[in-house]
Amino acid sequence: MPKTVFITGTSTGIGAATVRLFAQHGWQVAATMRNPADAKFDDLPNVRVYALDVTDADAAPRAIEQAHADFGGLDVLINNAGYGLVGPFEMATDEQIQQQFSTNVFGVFAVTRAALPIFREQKSGVIINITSVGGRTAFPMNSLYHATKFGLDGFSESLWYELAPFGIQVKVVAPGGVATDFATRSLKMTIDPANDADPYAPQVRSVLAAFGERGGAASTPEQIAEVIYTAATDGTSQLRYIAGEDAQRILGAKAQMSEADFAAMIQQNFGV
Repeated sequence: MPKTVFITGTSTGIGAATVRLFAQHGWQVAATMRNPADAKFDDLPNVRVYALDVTDADAAPRAIEQAHADFGGLDVLINNAGYGLVGPFEMATDEQIQQQFSTNVFGVFAVTRAALPIFREQKSGVIINITSVGGRTAFPMNSLYHATKFGLDGFSESLWYELAPFGIQVKVVAPGGVATDFATRSLKMTIDPANDADPYAPQVRSVLAAFGERGGAASTPEQIAEVIYTAATDGTSQLRYIAGEDAQRILGAKAQMSEADFAAMIQQNFGV
């Protein structure tokens, strides 16, 4: 019987590429997104699309249960849905903060908790949380995004110990820059960087320009999907997979440099 994978956030980018890769390898794929009308998987007969807004905690159990019933099994859960909130923390609204954590953290909690009874009963399963290089190091003007990704990294590491006795593997895939619409469709701002009356605007413009200049080093969604597939199928207990040459380079530099030297490099690179 083919294996089944459940993936969140699959309308575009890494999620969509991951759906296609697993399907091409013969997996049954439960592809979830807020609006199923956005799906572009009609050419893949082993893919079913489910409506799921991960910020709706009640929706997660329904989607997991329906996919499990439709496919007759569940082997891998990939928590991919997420977005970035950029800008100064001081100017973030309560609503923006809540939404960032509801999507990037609480959504992962809800979907994971819904899948755990299935995995625990069958004494097998793989949970893959898509974090970021920004879950291992921080950059300016991304404090709330980093808070979610650092939190998800720590959650995953602790869960690795917690679930190992039940035969459940927990993995983290941490991409660097990815050539997707993350910086447009999946990016929100706490201020208008064009508003010169805002005291933080020059810093935000500088940070956005620095990220833009590094766009050429970005991985494709398909390259990240390959790392995710490896994590799901390599059968090892490895926890973290750093995806992308840029992510490996920046984390390698952080490991080799003093904290002060690394911070000075980041300040220089981002012009802050």
